[in-house]
Amino acid sequence: MRVPVLVEHAPSPSAPASVARRPPPPSAAGPRIAAVRCALPPHRYAQHELTGPIGDLCLSPGADRALLHRVHASAGVRTRHLALPIERYARLGDFGRSNGAWLETGLELGEEALSGALREAGLTPADVDLLVFASITGVSAPSLDARLAGRMGLRPDVKRLPLFGLGCVAGAAGLARVHDHLRGHPEDTAVLLTVELCSLTLQRGDASRANLVAGALFGDGAAALVARGGNTDGVNTDDGGSGSGSGSGTVASASGPRVVATRSHLYPGTEGLLGWEIGAAGFRVVIDAGVPDIVRGHLGRHLRAFLAEHELTVDDIGTWICHPGGPRILSAVSETLGLSEDALDRSRRSLAAVGNMSSVSVLHILEDVRVRRAPEPGTWGLLLAMGPGFCSELVLLRW
Repeated sequence: MRVPVLVEHAPSPSAPASVARRPPPPSAAGPRIAAVRCALPPHRYAQHELTGPIGDLCLSPGADRALLHRVHASAGVRTRHLALPIERYARLGDFGRSNGAWLETGLELGEEALSGALREAGLTPADVDLLVFASITGVSAPSLDARLAGRMGLRPDVKRLPLFGLGCVAGAAGLARVHDHLRGHPEDTAVLLTVELCSLTLQRGDASRANLVAGALFGDGAAALVARGGNTDGVNTDDGGSGSGSGSGTVASASGPRVVATRSHLYPGTEGLLGWEIGAAGFRVVIDAGVPDIVRGHLGRHLRAFLAEHELTVDDIGTWICHPGGPRILSAVSETLGLSEDALDRSRRSLAAVGNMSSVSVLHILEDVRVRRAPEPGTWGLLLAMGPGFCSELVLLRW
């Protein structure tokens, strides 16, 4: 397989040094993450329980299952949650039925995650000023966030931003766009909601390596993150302090990390490495074997440059929240950054417990950080993910 040669655009030699990008130091009162909550479907299976049924779905009767067993054994996954009981997948039949199941289950999980995150933050649906919604495993118009708005009692004037096409990077990119909004609207409350039901995209009768890898790696879930602008810490929502919301109660103490800065990066010439081929049967996964090589060759350089703009190095990052694309991706990230043996343990634990949940995964790991033991005040963190484009998204955090 030929890895694309990346052609990056260097600054013009004639440009004066003074125009080089170096952002001013961020305000100490930047957006703060107030809550993160995940919701998982009740249908939980051990990896070995899924190998046979997924083989029945993807392979013809009597086909050699050696590759199937190898990818399931090496995926780094112990258990996964599925949107439906495994026996129902053979009866889905077509994309319409799969997408209908995405909408029905997605609404349930989305509401559970969003209501739980707002409750944790001490807020109500009426306090939400911006709702960013991301999913790449189903489509609907009106979008799922619009359907949830009326169902949950969000204000009629809530701003909405539904995102499609970002895939695994959407958890990080969505948080970055929330940050952008709150920097300009420091009295607002913004929510990122991600719903990914990856199992519903599994292609029946497709024995390709990419489809078998997806069937071994991906799990289903939803996550909601509540972030508040820098002017909202400690505000009591009874007096309208959260903007135009009408909450009822004092906001939970601000203990989450602040979002300090973000960085997006597209890698030219790599559009065909990751994503969907969309046809009559729905979303057929594209996962190129060259993705880890792109990570090794380029992520480290861009990440170090981003940190250097804030006078930081890789060694200054005390908490890593890295999307668990799979064992090979995690190894590539660790190698290119020279990380310690245990730096990405949270990502590996998430992969083992719930599989790769696409955009939900980094929020699942962030929730784990908050629940297990929050980092000491002053700790720097980096949340990062990669996805179709091929692209990466970096979010610098500080507790």
